[in-house]
Amino acid sequence: MPAAHSAAAPDSCPCGLPRRYADCCGALHAAFAADGRLAAPTPEALMRSRYTAFVLDLRDYLLASWHASTRPAALEPPEPGLRWLGLELRHHAQTDAEHGTVSFVARSKLGGRAHRLQETSRFVREGGEWFYLDGELS
Repeated sequence: MPAAHSAAAPDSCPCGLPRRYADCCGALHAAFAADGRLAAPTPEALMRSRYTAFVLDLRDYLLASWHASTRPAALEPPEPGLRWLGLELRHHAQTDAEHGTVSFVARSKLGGRAHRLQETSRFVREGGEWFYLDGELS
């Protein structure tokens, strides 16, 4: 059974929506921890839950939500001192019932320096579950 959390769960959700973690991405992480099920209903919800998984260092969830055709064998632990500062979704679209895209900016800080990751991610749905396929950095 996957581990629920490797970091303390926050009260407010790191994904940026004005919700409690337990009522937002935490519910998706808990469903996965309980039975390995990916419960995100949309590509946007999966993107937000993956960002929050990066914040909380939930590598099992990140790997499971990565499509098998592009998934790495493992994820390295985050660099010591890395702090995720926020997620801004710029655009999201479901191109058809099985495909979607999400454009976002994720901000972080490491070693006193601010960083921005700007990406357009592609998602695919298989067996009723959404997966991160790949992304193009901007």
